[in-house]
Amino acid sequence: MKKSDASQLPRILNILFADDDDDDRLLFEEALKELPLPTKLTTVENGNQLMERLAQKRTKLPDALFLDLNMPGKNGFACLKEIKLNSKLEKLPVFIFSTANDPDMLNLVYKDAAHYYIRKPAEFSQLKKVILQALTLISQKKIPLPGKEDFVLTGD
Repeated sequence: MKKSDASQLPRILNILFADDDDDDRLLFEEALKELPLPTKLTTVENGNQLMERLAQKRTKLPDALFLDLNMPGKNGFACLKEIKLNSKLEKLPVFIFSTANDPDMLNLVYKDAAHYYIRKPAEFSQLKKVILQALTLISQKKIPLPGKEDFVLTGD
């Protein structure tokens, strides 16, 4: 393969997904498999595992983190704060992925510099759409923090 041919290939997006719910992790993985983008998924079950993984020196940072807020032990709020206060992690695109829809909670994660918020959809087809929307954003290399009106991704 010529060097120019290699540059034409889509890069594989490395996705890290932190969620304590087995079914949510499985559905997320299934949705990724059905999307037209090459991805590599790594999952963790809680905030402690997430922060340990991100702290490993030999592990390359993922292209994006999908982070559940309501996990036992270290929850997503604590992880987000830790990530944004760490100079090595602060640029990591963080997509909050949660069932919560409380306006105060949305304001808090927006203020804490999450890149986007995704409310876990009930329909599998909508899950695929919203994940594709998020991955399309990260494939653009630099993800600016959105204005508050564009903070919530819906897949529409």
